[in-house]
Amino acid sequence: MTKDSTPQGHGFSIALGGGRNGRPDPSLDDPVFHISDLDVWYGDHQAVRDVTLTIGRRQITAMIGPSGCGKSTVIRCLNRMNDLIPGARVVGKVAYHGEDLYDAEVDPIEVRRRIGMVFQKPNPFPKSVYDNVAYGPRVNGMKGSLDELVEEALTGAALWDEVKDKLKANALALSGGQQQRLCIARAIAVKPEVILMDEPCSALDPIATAKIEDLMAGLASEFTIVIVTHNMQQAARISDYTAFFTSDVDEKGVRHGRLVEYETTEKIFENPADKRTEDYITGRFG
Repeated sequence: MTKDSTPQGHGFSIALGGGRNGRPDPSLDDPVFHISDLDVWYGDHQAVRDVTLTIGRRQITAMIGPSGCGKSTVIRCLNRMNDLIPGARVVGKVAYHGEDLYDAEVDPIEVRRRIGMVFQKPNPFPKSVYDNVAYGPRVNGMKGSLDELVEEALTGAALWDEVKDKLKANALALSGGQQQRLCIARAIAVKPEVILMDEPCSALDPIATAKIEDLMAGLASEFTIVIVTHNMQQAARISDYTAFFTSDVDEKGVRHGRLVEYETTEKIFENPADKRTEDYITGRFG
């Protein structure tokens, strides 16, 4: 399916790669994660089944699909956030630079330091702007000037100029978009390699969303980014690779999330291999 052959009447118009900012072409030659045969259970319910994909270093990978298809479940597997959910069980392998993240010898706290996460709703601590950003470096005993670390993180999150004169103000007084960028600053302050973002713009207005997208495009030169989004235009604008998930119904009528297709974003949106992908991105379902 090319742009010209996209079915008419669905209101589907998309600009690919608008936020790439001259980044290199998509590549999986330098993998950070390799997920193989991943199944995730919540108690007796298998939420996700048989997911296999590779995520490249300093790439933006988007996970798209209808609600309830397992996108957030999969992204939480990448830094063991599912460990915090009673009854959750991960089967298969999630390798980070070749090391099994779920090996008994792996410290999940260290995993979450190297693989940070930003959530759907901004969740700054009820502390000052400065203390929000400084929290992680303090807890981790990071060396160097804390003032410099805070400024560096806020600059990296494109927030420094807006808050440099109110570092001691309560972070909860910031706008929603500023709070989300503060949470990104808090995540990058501990110098992770990977930033996971679970629908980071869903609660934001279009102007704040555009700022977050520009920020992600800039951060991708330094960090590997994985984003869950319901906004297909956003995935097309900013990501290098896109994974499309949907849910299957088994013989018992139970829904399970499943990866349908994983390819470069250009191929997913211009020439998907699976009709289910085409139907979703053209608005036939979802």
